[in-house]
Amino acid sequence: MTWSSRTTVSTTIIILASLAYIYHRQRRAKQTRQLQRAADELHPRLKEHTNFQQYTTPYAIYPRIRTYYQPHAHHESHADISELPLLVFIHGLGGLLPQFAGLLDSLTSIAPCFGLELPGHGRSAFEPKGYEAYTMEANAALWKIAIEEICTRNNHKSVVLIGHSMGSSLAALLASTTSTAPTLSVPVVGMIAICPRAHQISPKELNAAHKLSSTPNVVINILRWFDRYGDEDSTSVKRVVGDSNESDLKRTQLAWNRQYRTPVLKRVTLGLLPRTAPDGKLTGGYPSEAVWKGIAIPLFLIAGDSDTVCKPEEINLIVQYITGKPINEAEKIPQPSDEHQSSTNGLIPTTIKAPNSIIQTITLPSPAAHALPYAHSTYRLVSALIESFLSTHVSSKLDFPYQLRLLTTSGKWDVKNLAKWKDILPVSAPIHTHTSENGLFRALKTMREQDDEHNPTLFLRNWRDKIYAVIDISHDTPVYNTKTLDKGGVEYHKFPTVSKIPPTPLEVQDFCTLVDRLLLERDARPDHDERAIAVHCHYGYNRTGFFICSYLIERMGYSVQDAIDEFGRAKPPGIKHAHFLDTLWLRFAGREGEMKRSSEVREADMTDGGGSAVLARDDAGNASEGDVM
Repeated sequence: MTWSSRTTVSTTIIILASLAYIYHRQRRAKQTRQLQRAADELHPRLKEHTNFQQYTTPYAIYPRIRTYYQPHAHHESHADISELPLLVFIHGLGGLLPQFAGLLDSLTSIAPCFGLELPGHGRSAFEPKGYEAYTMEANAALWKIAIEEICTRNNHKSVVLIGHSMGSSLAALLASTTSTAPTLSVPVVGMIAICPRAHQISPKELNAAHKLSSTPNVVINILRWFDRYGDEDSTSVKRVVGDSNESDLKRTQLAWNRQYRTPVLKRVTLGLLPRTAPDGKLTGGYPSEAVWKGIAIPLFLIAGDSDTVCKPEEINLIVQYITGKPINEAEKIPQPSDEHQSSTNGLIPTTIKAPNSIIQTITLPSPAAHALPYAHSTYRLVSALIESFLSTHVSSKLDFPYQLRLLTTSGKWDVKNLAKWKDILPVSAPIHTHTSENGLFRALKTMREQDDEHNPTLFLRNWRDKIYAVIDISHDTPVYNTKTLDKGGVEYHKFPTVSKIPPTPLEVQDFCTLVDRLLLERDARPDHDERAIAVHCHYGYNRTGFFICSYLIERMGYSVQDAIDEFGRAKPPGIKHAHFLDTLWLRFAGREGEMKRSSEVREADMTDGGGSAVLARDDAGNASEGDVM
């Protein structure tokens, strides 16, 4: 081969490799955007309350930071509600806001909530590129300015910091009186650290981080690919979720790991390293013992027994930093006889007397791992523990039953269109009775705390032996005390969706996954039973019917019309609004025989008004534009 031929071949290879690299980058960017959009579709709460802000700090200008802010639904109704502290959610390395979605479903009912995604994380722009913008001090400064701005804008007088993993370290820097980071001008009245890290970077980790800084990104990408080899069962996923058998959790974790970019990983990792100050002392990086010792507010430490990223021993170290004694030797405070115990599966935190406040600790049993805030098996428990801590040790006004009593007695919190609500059947007949006379589903109207007939206490008395769990698909804060159900042996699950529009395919998929998981948990109980899954929106017709029909079609093999008929039989007149019915037919019409049947049924509806009404009608059969729930 001549020299010119070799040159041509080399040039061709370089061009092809460059094109392949560009294609890979564009394809990955497209996949990342799709993942981010999918996450928002699955969590409409985040989508509805998301904004993008520019922040200027002493370290950098961040042009596009994704923020989430949701005020309390009744912040204008009563002074006690308007004065509640702002709950601030701080994610960790590689984290993003959807990891808090499960906690937000519950905690937005009791307090205003705020969070953001650090630069290069989630949907926040990877700008600027300078390494100095990604140190712990820079991240803490960004949080300080963001918190102070949102508090000033919305008149919040205090905050509670809720951090996960590295987010707990950032919370400590913001909350400690001995922190090297600038302190918040807004009082911090409580802190929750989920999977916290107590110690600073070890010499081994320091050496690995320095090697990382000199390793080309392409090499790191290859190493990360091998780390993800095996997809859902890869080391990359198991490191975070442990031995979880939740396939949807593992798929989600894999997607998050893939979308986290190597240049961001490198900058944030190097930003965790301490630096030598002019006086020779180490500064920066993870909080030191002195920083933890300066936390003088109620502190709740939550760990997972199977966590290998931030091991449960870390919370013992933090207690020792603050009190001078390990947990087993520290002075304990007797736990009040507990009204929250049943909603926390009988797990009772240890409460310890600290020099200036209290510390509460709990380690959730295996297989609880690093994904505590968003694993299906733990997030509801974590939420219940946080609610109990907040109402007991931060403010009694953060107790949901207290707020419910306060607002219902003042007439500020009630169901919409009470007269219409009262006329609707509280609980439907069994739906899908093929395997059990009790049925697979029951359709409800929402409960009402002060109602004489359909409140949680009476519901338990009448239905505890027939209903295993309640899925609340309404978007609003419930007008009943959901803890009554949990304590009474009926699980409560919030699955918020937007009214008036049919659920998206992703919402249906997530609903089906939730029902599958609940049925597996029910069937795995020692006292295996065949209790049904109850679903409600407001009145229990359109959204409730759409989700139940979708499950019957997707999982139980129903035709579209058979599913519609089954729901209508159990809760007459069934799905009322035409656009919900149209969407059901359209979404599942591609199945064999459904298109033809769809046409036949619609012709029958047009000619004789049979089947499910095309025009929305009220219970008396009158045309109506109401009942859009």
